[in-house]
Amino acid sequence: MDYLEEGRAIWTRFVPKSGQAETVQGELLRAVEKLRDEAMRNGNGNWDAGFEILRAYLERHLLDEAVFPAEVISRSRETLKRLADRRRPLLEDGPYNELGDRVVDYYRHYGSRPHAKNAELRR
Repeated sequence: MDYLEEGRAIWTRFVPKSGQAETVQGELLRAVEKLRDEAMRNGNGNWDAGFEILRAYLERHLLDEAVFPAEVISRSRETLKRLADRRRPLLEDGPYNELGDRVVDYYRHYGSRPHAKNAELRR
């Protein structure tokens, strides 16, 4: 992660010990780490609709043309597409770290925004 310290600060301040975050930046970072954990620890063996909700949440926010240049969006889109292939878990930290950096960029651009919790999400 290029923004490791800022990512840690977001995690510490905005990601709860359990359940969904109250803020968009917290929920984005929580989603990245939930997806990383599922791939690395479980080989996506527990993949269900909840993980797809998390992936789609990242897609909705981290492909924002008001925040990111086209080449960054393209790279993020490819990573998120790759994450959707649950049969081939992404087992390298690099792509998750890049998504974490995008969360920091998003937060830098918009600041803290409230997250509307998804009643369908159990992860």
